[in-house]
Amino acid sequence: MDNLLISACLLGLSCRYDGEYREYDLKNLREKFNLIPICPEIYGGLPTPRVPSEIQGEKVVNRNGEDVTAQYEKGAQEALKLAKLYNAKYALLKAKSPSCGKNEVYDGSFTATLVSGEGVTAKLLRENELVIFTENEINILLEK
Repeated sequence: MDNLLISACLLGLSCRYDGEYREYDLKNLREKFNLIPICPEIYGGLPTPRVPSEIQGEKVVNRNGEDVTAQYEKGAQEALKLAKLYNAKYALLKAKSPSCGKNEVYDGSFTATLVSGEGVTAKLLRENELVIFTENEINILLEK
């Protein structure tokens, strides 16, 4: 079976910014992939719960105006280390996240406005040849 990096919050772990989780039915994925849980925000040293963050230009800034780019970049690097360690080809990441988002992320205004873009970890993993999926694309991933 192939190894799959997966956002830990999708597995029901309480690591989201608000300390909550949303568990998804991943039974079919468990039958096809070895799941490797990751949480780049925690790997970067951010607490749970934490102040929400969004991408503003080249930076990641939290709602209090603090630049947390370094933590997001460190977490992305740690996720990449795991991808390499486990020779993962795919990642299933949380949509819209400033770390894990693919195709679209919040615009940095903290008004729930989405723009085209990708999270820090999603970008780094993609640049290192992992194929990225979100929880909205599980059926596509299952076809791999």
